[in-house]
Amino acid sequence: MDLSVVDLSPVPRGGTAADAFENTVDAAKHAERLGYERFWVAEHHGMGDRLAGTTPEVLLGRLAGATDSIRIGSGAVLMNHYSPFKVAESFGVLDGLAPGRVDLGMGRANGSPASDRALGTDRRVENPNEDHRERITAVVNHLRGDYPDEHPYGDLSVPGSDSGPAVPWVLGSSPASGEIAGELGLRYCFAGFIRPGFAERAFAAYREAFDPEGGVGGLDEPQGMVAVNAVAAETDEAAARRRAPAEATFRRMQRGELGDETPTVEEAIEELGGAPEPTPATLDADEWPRAISGGPETISGLLEQLADRVGVDEVMIQHTVPDHDGALDSHALLAEAMDLDPRE
Repeated sequence: MDLSVVDLSPVPRGGTAADAFENTVDAAKHAERLGYERFWVAEHHGMGDRLAGTTPEVLLGRLAGATDSIRIGSGAVLMNHYSPFKVAESFGVLDGLAPGRVDLGMGRANGSPASDRALGTDRRVENPNEDHRERITAVVNHLRGDYPDEHPYGDLSVPGSDSGPAVPWVLGSSPASGEIAGELGLRYCFAGFIRPGFAERAFAAYREAFDPEGGVGGLDEPQGMVAVNAVAAETDEAAARRRAPAEATFRRMQRGELGDETPTVEEAIEELGGAPEPTPATLDADEWPRAISGGPETISGLLEQLADRVGVDEVMIQHTVPDHDGALDSHALLAEAMDLDPRE
């Protein structure tokens, strides 16, 4: 099974966005050495004091020059904010900078009313699913030059390499996103750390709707990946402690009190009233935790279980580990547990 990483560029305690981006670049190079398949960066708005990753297309330009072989991409570009042509142009440039190894993950999300207004986003779209489908289709057509000559966009072109274009993915956390990916014949990544309970239904919708001929994807069969919040440590107990900031953050979100900073492990354990229990080595059939943890043997088994449930052979790792060195250690242990082949 392949492993990949999605990085949110968290601002370290007492640090700045510059520190966050330095850590992201370091994490990408580390993931490349360990043998991870791809390294994606995220898009969040209006939270720059805690999450610096607002503009994947800019940060990916830096990662293109800092890495050599790992695939790099967006997890995700939020399409409801942008012009499809501009997105295609941006990722055409990235393909020119990192020929043949760029992924364009496309999703959607509304932020706060203030951030959406600042971005010029219409929050009152009559049919959001159809709008999302049309935007993704337009991006793919622009990237591949698939508009016919008589189309108003037929004479437009985007930059790129002979090895491209960027590979499109649909990202989401609901069955609706899976259906859109299937209808368009595109690759699909489900965000299991957002709405884990929808994972199996989303992939079922994806496969049922998959159309290799009627869509724009060009795939012969479905290709999927599931993203999970997962951390590893030397023992199950140590990994559960490392998982504490994720658990505390989820509880804060439920209360609507996210706070200014991600809690440290010690702060999270105090908030929770104790360290989380280790994730069981075997999950119940209907159990899909929002975050998992474990020593090498436990975490490898858990990842295999979740991947098998949705029928994929690649898992993308997301985490809420505030300590950069701790996050890199977790990635290294995950790579070892899943027997990844290191790159020279």
